[in-house]
Amino acid sequence: MNLEKFNEVAARKQKKLSTFLTQLETLVPPQLSGIVKAADEATWKQTDCTTCANCCKTMTPTFSEEDVTRIAAHLNMTPAAFRKKWLYKEKRTGDWMNRSQPCQFLENDKCSIYEVRPLDCAEFPHHKLRPWDLYGDTYMANMMHCPATLRLVDKVRRYVVAHYEWPEETETNDPKTL
Repeated sequence: MNLEKFNEVAARKQKKLSTFLTQLETLVPPQLSGIVKAADEATWKQTDCTTCANCCKTMTPTFSEEDVTRIAAHLNMTPAAFRKKWLYKEKRTGDWMNRSQPCQFLENDKCSIYEVRPLDCAEFPHHKLRPWDLYGDTYMANMMHCPATLRLVDKVRRYVVAHYEWPEETETNDPKTL
C-alpha cells in the first residue's frame, strides 16, 4: 500500500465524501443497506489490511478493562503495570489510550498481539455499524486513515448519486465494479 498516494487521494476526496455523509443524515435512499452491503463486499475484495497498517500508525484504539486484563495476561503483566507502561487515561472521555503512535505493538506492519488485540482494533474499520447512515461521523474520521473506508464511502456515494435524485452531479458507476 502506497500510503503517500492514499493520503493524497483521501485529501482530494475528503470534502465531497464528507458532504455526502452529512447529507445521508437527512436523505436516506431506499435500499441503503443493500447498497452498502454490495459496496462493502467489493471493497474487501480489493483490500488487504496486512499491506497497510495505517490505522496502527496514525490512530489509537480505546482499551476497555477487558482488553487491558486480556493483553496484560498475554504479556505476563498486571493490568496496572500494563496501563502504566503503555497507556494514558484521556481526560475528556476517561478512555484508556496508547501513549505512542505508531502503536507500540506494531512490528513490521503487523500486530504483535493480534490474537489478543483490543476489541476496538478487532472491529476496525467499523463497517458493520448499523444503520449505516447514523455513523457518518465514524466514517468521516476513518476514511482519512483507512483505505477500505475511503473506498467504501466513495463506492456508496457514486452508486447513490448515479441512481437516486441527489443534490450533486450524476455519475454512472456501480459499487461492485469500483
